Amino acid sequence: MSKRSAAPKITATPQTYVAGCTRTWSIASAEPDLAYTALEFPECPACPHHVTPDGGPDFCTLRLESALHPFAALAKFRLLL
Repeated sequence: MSKRSAAPKITATPQTYVAGCTRTWSIASAEPDLAYTALEFPECPACPHHVTPDGGPDFCTLRLESALHPFAALAKFRLLL
């Protein structure tokens, strides 16, 4: 019988997350992105970063402040026309 090794423990550390509206939150987490569901700011309902999923609460995605823009990899593509 083989012995299974335990999964590595991920430690939550203080991170700064940024929303599409450029607001930031500093919280302890090990996640690369988070969902912000409070949507308490006046511009939240009309914000282009507002997500309305089927069967779940509306949210805004918070990315790590140090993360590249989600489409940054596309900047390397050269279009051949």
